[in-house]
Amino acid sequence: MSDKTQKTKKEAQGLLLGRYEVGKLLGHGTFAKVYHARNVKTGESVAIKVIDKEKILKGGLIAHIKREISILRRVRHPNIVQLFEVMATKSKIFFVMEYVRGGELFNKVAKGRLKEEVARKYFQQLISAVGFCHARGVYHRDLKPENLLLDEDGDLKVSDFGLSTVSDQIQQDGLFHTFCGTPAYVAPEVLGRKGYDAAKVDIWSCGVILFVLMAGYLPFHDQNIMAMYKKIYKGEFRCPRWFSPELTRLLTRVLDTNPDTRITIPDIMNNKWFKKGFKHIKFYIEDDKLCSIPDGDYDVGSESDQSQSESESEVETRRRLACLPRPASLNAFDIISFSPGFDLSGLFEEGGEGARFVSGAPVPKIISKLEEIAKVVSFTVRKKDFRVSLEGTREGVKGPLTIAAEIFELTPSLRVLEVKKKGGDKGEYDDFCNRELKPGLQNLTIEESAASSHALLDSSHLLSATSLSPPVSSTLVPDSSYLPSDTE
Repeated sequence: MSDKTQKTKKEAQGLLLGRYEVGKLLGHGTFAKVYHARNVKTGESVAIKVIDKEKILKGGLIAHIKREISILRRVRHPNIVQLFEVMATKSKIFFVMEYVRGGELFNKVAKGRLKEEVARKYFQQLISAVGFCHARGVYHRDLKPENLLLDEDGDLKVSDFGLSTVSDQIQQDGLFHTFCGTPAYVAPEVLGRKGYDAAKVDIWSCGVILFVLMAGYLPFHDQNIMAMYKKIYKGEFRCPRWFSPELTRLLTRVLDTNPDTRITIPDIMNNKWFKKGFKHIKFYIEDDKLCSIPDGDYDVGSESDQSQSESESEVETRRRLACLPRPASLNAFDIISFSPGFDLSGLFEEGGEGARFVSGAPVPKIISKLEEIAKVVSFTVRKKDFRVSLEGTREGVKGPLTIAAEIFELTPSLRVLEVKKKGGDKGEYDDFCNRELKPGLQNLTIEESAASSHALLDSSHLLSATSLSPPVSSTLVPDSSYLPSDTE
């Protein structure tokens, strides 16, 4: 064996699961250690959280770890640390996460209070992330500067969802009852141990964080922890003289000891002090990665699109699609799996609603029809090869409605259009499908040639807008199914 081959083999053995080169220790806790690592294939830096399986099993925390994974997959946002994948051996569980280079916000505050515009920017990003979580039924419950990281661009990232919870854990009285959080940042109703609204608790913690950023010290502080709890319970704090009247009024509403009258996130975002220089974060997920949307980057619905004539739009679409390869063909397993009885995708990926449609129309015509449907309801259209994303602009309870459509080739004369809900409210999705999408695609079918229509009838018993779960993704979906069994 050559020296070069031996060296390559030795390097591979030193890699974590053959892919990651582990570097320095970044931090550690009771059950886990966090290391800097590098993906040897892409060169990308990541943070790997290594959890001792034996310790979490002894501590009865396996459900806790599964919940953390589920939550991190649910809340993917530019201001939240991203979970890439979860791997496991018989003794360890590995969270491969986004590496945030700038360290903790706490380290920045420890050097002294921040300028108002800097503190406001961090608070805006924090509220954007927390509001995004709440809209998806996720509550952090341990927000503090130590759990807020800064990237190389100086943008905030919320981390450590270990104490977070989801709305399906609410008890019959509609409240949470678990005492959690860091004493100085915990809301008074949590101290009362009578049940609490977790969203209001997060808002209180955000208020304490804002005070700390602006003042350089805690609003409620005492060396005696019981004395500090009394101050929190009574809401006893005083804003320093350098706080503007607008900021003082906002903090008074955020640090309201009565959760029923405490300000909500929508009201915070409409506050005059908060709104200075604030820009809504626009992003989408493609190929399992977060992609930001620059201001004014829209394919449909913008003023420039509205002013473009239909003929120009059609010419541009034809030009763009003329050089595309043929869509991916469906194999026998794909076709069999269209039948609900054989659909196994639910075993691999949770949630999601969708439908499949068969059409004899050419690919450019199908994409043009999707653009036409999107224009009627002022949806943004994003295209890549044979994939089309339709994105609503209205912020629903669960965020804007986002629909992914992908075209496959069934035969040389037949295409399958697969449509899936990627985000937003199910009711809104169903309404859009029934009112706009299905009628629009049916009109496309009517316009097809007699030969295509005949072929469609032959296939309709198998493939007519079948409700289904999303198909298996080619990327690793890091959910609880990847955790090793307790008996290993």
